[in-house]
Amino acid sequence: MRPQRHHAPVHSWTDTLRFAFQPVVNLTTGAVAGLEILARPESGDILAQARRDPELDGRLAVLAVRAAARRETLLPLHVNVFAGTLADLGGLTSLHAAVREAGRLPWEVTLDIVPPYTHVPQQPLLEALAALRGQGFRISADGVGDGDVPLRLLVDMAPDLVKLDACLLARPGAVRAMRTLCDELGALLGVEGVETEAQCATALAAGAQLAQGVLFAPPARLPAADVYLPPRVPGTLSAPGAGPSVREFVRPAALLPVTASAGQVRALLTGSPDVSGVLLVDRTGVPVRSVHRSRFLLSMSARYGHALYADRPAAKLGDAPRTVGVDATAWEVLDVVAVGGPDRTSDDVAVVDRYGRCVGVVRLADLVRALAENRVEEAVGLNPLTRLPGSDAITAEVDRRIMEGRAFALSWLDVDHFKQVNDGAGFAAGDELIRSVGRALQDAASGSTRVGHIGGDDFLVLADPERLDPLAHSLLDAPWSAGGRPVTLSLATVVCLPGGVADHRQAAACLAPLKQAAKALDGASWVLGRAGAAGHEIRRGAPPMAAAGSEPVGAEPGPG
Repeated sequence: MRPQRHHAPVHSWTDTLRFAFQPVVNLTTGAVAGLEILARPESGDILAQARRDPELDGRLAVLAVRAAARRETLLPLHVNVFAGTLADLGGLTSLHAAVREAGRLPWEVTLDIVPPYTHVPQQPLLEALAALRGQGFRISADGVGDGDVPLRLLVDMAPDLVKLDACLLARPGAVRAMRTLCDELGALLGVEGVETEAQCATALAAGAQLAQGVLFAPPARLPAADVYLPPRVPGTLSAPGAGPSVREFVRPAALLPVTASAGQVRALLTGSPDVSGVLLVDRTGVPVRSVHRSRFLLSMSARYGHALYADRPAAKLGDAPRTVGVDATAWEVLDVVAVGGPDRTSDDVAVVDRYGRCVGVVRLADLVRALAENRVEEAVGLNPLTRLPGSDAITAEVDRRIMEGRAFALSWLDVDHFKQVNDGAGFAAGDELIRSVGRALQDAASGSTRVGHIGGDDFLVLADPERLDPLAHSLLDAPWSAGGRPVTLSLATVVCLPGGVADHRQAAACLAPLKQAAKALDGASWVLGRAGAAGHEIRRGAPPMAAAGSEPVGAEPGPG
């Protein structure tokens, strides 16, 4: 009888591979916007192998999706894939199949494209990304700032999300510049590796909309139910004007096919108490019906409700969805909510991309809270006499236009000999004059023109250069008076072309000598200069009578 041989079990590398989940947090709402799935091998360096082996990397992506399916999470997923893998394989057919098998939709999955990009052929990579985007997957450029992605390639990738390395938070100007680029690309901006409250505050102030890191929740085997979000620092909300973008408030949507039964919707809602409603979508991801949690559950719990509806299509208990595009503002969402009956004011609003596919929902409570905070912060900065914003609002807008590479004209306006006006006509007449000038500035401002009241009789005006002439004429041609005494105004303007100034401080320094030149002229005056150029142009006003016939040094006489 032959002795039995005991063979050692053959272990696959998948036997020692586990996955962890780290939340991607919306910095505006504090909600979890998605889960990044991170491979955690217990032995060996499978990630280094995947970097060299595209087939292995594709297999890891498939396993990540299956791991998320086992945890039955409804949150959107972020799956890491090396850039070289996509260029080599031309797409990930197996991943698309795995997503469908898991009962998920491709647009619920964001592919985090991971460096390195060096030696990766760019055209095959872009073609692969186009194919994946055509299937519905969302694209994220990962590791930007500490990786090697060329800026030109980043633009050509047209990602839905750009993830910055936390090292850039030490250079907030770079983060603000990247936010400007993301706005141009129609992408969100996120920061990875956030560890401290100070880093979180910097990310928020610099314009980041999403973040992840151990500060909020460390990677864990079970998806985190709650995350920590530091208290919001005043003054970090979006700038006033058209209103904050709806992108800042997007929450994950609970999606089911339009063919889902009422029983399936009920199971989802009862198993997920945080879900406020379900969107029923067609095969392409376009919302068809909206099921509100409370109204639906009331119908199901009514007498005979379950027997009547459980096996019937849930669409019969839904309403027409309310939708807005990803480029909408918070105020536009409120306009959508205002249409229809009052019983639907608490319904989620679906946010759709350019193909009409649902990318998430926004809740009315999030919008109202943020807009109310925004209005309170604006009110704190308003001048009590004119109700115009102070210099901070104007200088912040100057810095934004500098980062965007836009030409602009910054003007300073004041009342000539205002102390004498107050002394002769009284402070009440002086205050009324200041209010009148403020109203005239607001009436003359149009389009992107911004007006601020520094204090006293000093005003700031930020405008596009082509809007200068009508604005100046409307102010300087008006017959001003205080207490029956005629009054004139002085205006000084510096035109800043792209690259002409580094920040608002340099623009203000260029404006200071122009202000002095305007005050040296008799009558209503306007002096215009250009940043980086010597001299100035007198567009309105005349030298004092004692110096008649002489021209200020560097001045060029202008029209009027």
